[in-house]
Amino acid sequence: MRNLNRPLIGIPCRGDGSLLYKGRHINAQNSSYINAILHAGGAPFLLPVEVRDEVLRILFDQAHGILLTGGGDIAPEFFGEAPHSSLDDVQSARDELELTLVRWALEADKPLLGICRGIQVMNVAAGGSLYQDIASQCPDADKHDFFYSQEYPRDFLAHPVAIQPNSRLGATSKNGHLPVNSLHHQALKYVPPIYQVVAHSPDDVVEGIEVADHPFAVGVQWHPEELVASQEAARKLFLAFVDACRNERPGSQPDVTTA
Repeated sequence: MRNLNRPLIGIPCRGDGSLLYKGRHINAQNSSYINAILHAGGAPFLLPVEVRDEVLRILFDQAHGILLTGGGDIAPEFFGEAPHSSLDDVQSARDELELTLVRWALEADKPLLGICRGIQVMNVAAGGSLYQDIASQCPDADKHDFFYSQEYPRDFLAHPVAIQPNSRLGATSKNGHLPVNSLHHQALKYVPPIYQVVAHSPDDVVEGIEVADHPFAVGVQWHPEELVASQEAARKLFLAFVDACRNERPGSQPDVTTA
């Protein structure tokens, strides 16, 4: 008998904003995240934006870990601020879903990885706040919004980050410094005490957070899913996350074996 030791990783969807299906809500997600989990040994499944309450709890309990992905901006009402004029693709239903998942994962010690928007959701879920637009609210900051174009592909290495070497995230890099891509215009502002800030960009923008006494609760501001083909550190991050999920065994999840 061979154990199919692929942990189940829940990935919340976003609403498709392409307007290809006008008048219909389409649950969507970038395949880069799905492929990164598959290549790291996990079994990804998508969580529709519509699921709530007991149905969401059933899916959460079945998952061995939760991956929060990039995307549009979080509604600032969730951290007590008025909206900035630069806000884009705000989906409050997605916000509510992901904020709930973060709070449950922190409470239940379930492995959690937040990427770009995901680190921001992690921060807001625990009582933190955001700079809604780096360019206008942090005038001394460097450029961070290297959004996709012919000039700047999604794997363009925009700047380095300095990572605390004794952190969980530091274990993925050789010397505590890592070149990363950068596809965001918002950033963490107030970081609540539950998190340790473990990575910064050269202009002191927060790039990585962790929960010290949690099996795996890590957020990064860059997009490692776009770097797994070229960067060992990106592959190590997903492997570490999936390994942590492999050690998580929800009581209702049976072992899966095959002859």
